[in-house]
Amino acid sequence: MSIRHYLYRAPSLSAAEAIEAVRAGALIVDVRRGFEWHRTRIPGAAHLPLEQLTDKCAELPDDRLLITFCTGGLRSYGAANLLIEYGFEAKNMSGGLIDWRAAGGALEPGR
Repeated sequence: MSIRHYLYRAPSLSAAEAIEAVRAGALIVDVRRGFEWHRTRIPGAAHLPLEQLTDKCAELPDDRLLITFCTGGLRSYGAANLLIEYGFEAKNMSGGLIDWRAAGGALEPGR
């Protein structure tokens, strides 16, 4: 993935807005690495590490909003940009998992 994916700020929403969007049918796409996913995760999130996104994004639904997130929000900006380039409706959750937790979003332990 080129550096430009990180320089362009994709459309974003706050963690509180993401929680509401999930209730309305959006899908959270967790782009963190495997060891991060195994620590803790958002229930119902799709796990697709950033490094695999290009090869596996066809597995994601194309009929609903995709909300990308990572721990702090930087990697997920690049992921949202990439998904938009591939024709998906995608937004980045600014603040990542840190803000999700602060907004009262549900978390589950990894396995």
